[in-house]
Amino acid sequence: MSPNGSERGVAVKFRILSGLLAVIATAIVAIPAHAYEVAAVSGGGSIEGVVVYKGDVPTKKIIPTKNVEVCGKPRDEPLVRVGADGAVESAVVYLVDVAKGKAWPAPGKPPELNNHNCRFEPEVQVIPEGPLDVVNSDPVLHNTHGYYGKRTAFNMALPNEGQTIPTELKKPGTVRVDCDAHGWMEGWIYVVDNPYYAITGADGKFTITDVPPGTYKLVAVQPYTGATEMPVTVAGGQPSKLDIELKKQ
Repeated sequence: MSPNGSERGVAVKFRILSGLLAVIATAIVAIPAHAYEVAAVSGGGSIEGVVVYKGDVPTKKIIPTKNVEVCGKPRDEPLVRVGADGAVESAVVYLVDVAKGKAWPAPGKPPELNNHNCRFEPEVQVIPEGPLDVVNSDPVLHNTHGYYGKRTAFNMALPNEGQTIPTELKKPGTVRVDCDAHGWMEGWIYVVDNPYYAITGADGKFTITDVPPGTYKLVAVQPYTGATEMPVTVAGGQPSKLDIELKKQ
């Protein structure tokens, strides 16, 4: 039996609606994620301060089970590197949801993650989205494995001393790194989507410069303690001073 006019009309409307939904879905997928915009900063301020940890400093036992001539002897290593007055070394401090502002640092040699003496150097680093060189400086096999959460970001075998393999980290987030050949190795890469970040030195101090006036969310993070968030207001031409205490979450 051939369809009547009413049925044909419904079928035509369904095809039109399906087509519109497909176009809408395609458009949604095609919309790029918000990208940071480089723009002149007028009357920028700064954020400066110190990151401290005042609790007992925990340690982890490292027992190399292979390649000990390169990897070293058993040892205890602190999970937080704490100096005078509780100053935290290698804590990362950054602003989130910054739409526009100062230019990124001038591009140069890609950042590196180096396998050296069965450690990652640097153990903690902050990089923009983009290239990363993974290097093996040891005369032993390393299998360097990075994760966004549980999802693999990169996974590569480096059997040769002096070997370098380029990769890319294409989205912001925290990348934990380990070595499938030496299970005690661990490193951290914080991939940021704007240039307003700093990493503390041995004195726990940090400075973030040329910040457009306004109120922001600031994050301070260290692998053992996790992240601490706080609001910060920046006034034009003035430093905003912060003392940040990290605590085990």
